[in-house]
Amino acid sequence: MKVDLFDFHLPEELIAQVPLKKRTDSRLMVLNKETGDIQHEVFRNITKYLREGDCLVLNDTKVLPARLFGVKTDTGAKIEVLLLKQLEGDEWETLVKPAKRVKEGTVVEFGDGLLTAVCTGESDHGGRTFEFKYEGIFYEILDQLGQMPLPPYIKEQLDDQDRYQTVYAKEPGSAAAPTAGLHFTEELLQEIAGMGVHIAFITLHVGLGTFRPVSADDVEGHDMHAEFYIMTDETATLLNKVRKSGGRILTVGTTSTRTLETIAHANNGQFLGCSGWTDIFIYPGYEFKGIDGMITNFHLPKSTLIMLVSALASREHILHAYNTAVEEKYRFFSFGDAMFIV
Repeated sequence: MKVDLFDFHLPEELIAQVPLKKRTDSRLMVLNKETGDIQHEVFRNITKYLREGDCLVLNDTKVLPARLFGVKTDTGAKIEVLLLKQLEGDEWETLVKPAKRVKEGTVVEFGDGLLTAVCTGESDHGGRTFEFKYEGIFYEILDQLGQMPLPPYIKEQLDDQDRYQTVYAKEPGSAAAPTAGLHFTEELLQEIAGMGVHIAFITLHVGLGTFRPVSADDVEGHDMHAEFYIMTDETATLLNKVRKSGGRILTVGTTSTRTLETIAHANNGQFLGCSGWTDIFIYPGYEFKGIDGMITNFHLPKSTLIMLVSALASREHILHAYNTAVEEKYRFFSFGDAMFIV
């Protein structure tokens, strides 16, 4: 299957550069995954499409202020480091710019020596491993020195760093936000729960795969980067109960979807409390075992994410919906509008 099959024309001006003042003011496209029918809504009205007994599954990962700006101790050259994944102890997998200036053994200093890092390994596409040295608590230093790792297609600075966090973000560890959840407020979640809709949480820490384009010509030639997930016993019990009672399992975002599908596929459609690494790659032809629908944003052309939603609603329905979104001037990507596929 050719990657070019998932291409579409996207005018650059439709890439949302800043979030709306109110999270729930985003537009919402409701797509019937069976018929391809489309309805245009505002996100706060998503309650019209939920029903008692459904379960909404949210990813409670928290984005780290993971972009650090430092200097090489030997030359003073400026180095940008993006933390991606904690490996063991104080060793991290990172992306570095400019990578050609950082070799194994290179020492980079941040915040006038408040934090230092020694490069311990090199990999492709600007990947480097670093061992960090500091006094005190690492995450407190990171809060002091780091910046939010906004995606490269967002050129504007973010006035309020919390707008790149979901209101329910809890578990630190992500290099990027699970952006479908940015549309929710605490008040909207309370309203949804008051309808008799169950709300469950999983954790998947978003990593390197978010930043890597599909470089292969064929979909099957792309390798997904593994990301760490956790499902508690409590969430697993609730999901099994909802499935048994005939309720719909509705994920918020591709990260929640990939977590549920990873677990359901390993356990014959059942859920259980567990943790591990997933590199599941979902594209058309995939048989869903864990979810009935999902809330998501509008994704990049030829990305693994548009392939995932195409697996759920068919490539034809998704490309028609995306072309409609362009015509109707929906806002795309992280700070953009939402789609409910159900």
